[in-house]
Amino acid sequence: MKAGIVGLPNVGKSTLFNCLSNAKAQSANFPFCTIEPNLGVVNVPDARLKKLEELVVPERVQTATVEIVDIAGLVKGASKGEGLGNQFLANIRETDAILHVVRCFDNDNIIHVDNSIDPVRDKETIDIELQLKDLEAVEKRLERVKRTAKTGNKEAQAELVVLLKIEETLLKGLSVRTLEFTEKEMEFVQPLQFITLKPVLYVCNVDEGAAVSGNEYVEKIKEAVKDENAEVIVLAVGTEADITELDDYEERQMFLADMGLEEAGVSRLVRSAYKLLNLQTYFTAGVKEVRAWTIPIGSTAPQAAGVIHTDFEKGFIRAETIAYEDFVAYGSEAKVKEAGKMKVEGKEYIVKDGDIMHFRFNV
Repeated sequence: MKAGIVGLPNVGKSTLFNCLSNAKAQSANFPFCTIEPNLGVVNVPDARLKKLEELVVPERVQTATVEIVDIAGLVKGASKGEGLGNQFLANIRETDAILHVVRCFDNDNIIHVDNSIDPVRDKETIDIELQLKDLEAVEKRLERVKRTAKTGNKEAQAELVVLLKIEETLLKGLSVRTLEFTEKEMEFVQPLQFITLKPVLYVCNVDEGAAVSGNEYVEKIKEAVKDENAEVIVLAVGTEADITELDDYEERQMFLADMGLEEAGVSRLVRSAYKLLNLQTYFTAGVKEVRAWTIPIGSTAPQAAGVIHTDFEKGFIRAETIAYEDFVAYGSEAKVKEAGKMKVEGKEYIVKDGDIMHFRFNV
């Protein structure tokens, strides 16, 4: 599961990506590795992991991760191949969620491609290019479906209704994500991989003075996206970059405190990206290792076991689960068992965020 950082040129995308890539920026232990120049695997900050480490005292700790992709800046005409248009659109199609960076600060030394600061206009520039690409995809599909629907094919007629609804929405300058689809309708929608159907998080890049409360540019973005069911996060990317230059963890925390922040903004961003990708965490906790495992929300116990090893899923017998709150309240697995708080779950169990699990399997 990957989240792609998108935006116009010079809005702070690469600076943000570089902040994420600098391990010392977020915490004492928050590693990152680069697979390709524009792809990074970032650990997800989770206070629960630290608490489990204190209680279990394991040999090692492994956090959950999320993949972040830095995608080249988009320009007007990208849907027709302008700039790196086709490459940009191919890259964004391969991601599962969008981190849309918009410039919400004034600085005469940093040139804006349109020579003025207007985050709503910038957002719409990108929206339009992505909507045009989706429109191209839906119109191509409509040509085929209309012909089949004319023969009386019920399935094609049902798909036609959905496609016409999408076409109408895009022609109004709205994204596909503004629509709601039934489970049946999604069977027609998903194969077309609409870019504007992907969940989006708007990252308002502000100056240091606006890092805590935002500014008028941020308020304009919030107003512009209120019907999109999208989260807005405020981040002083330039200042975050300055923090990454500090070698001492305590010094970084003092810098943040002076700004009125409890933690680095990129830590909040990573957690938001994780949530945006519809992911959650379960834990395994033993003296050898305390580890956070990443699974899609709604995963069953066998599916969660399969993340550790495919044999765990194939030969799944049962899962022994402890709620995180119970583990912390009683202080150890043994005491949780004594209190009768450990549960034994079968194949139908839907894993909850924060569950501490042990799997029984036989292959």
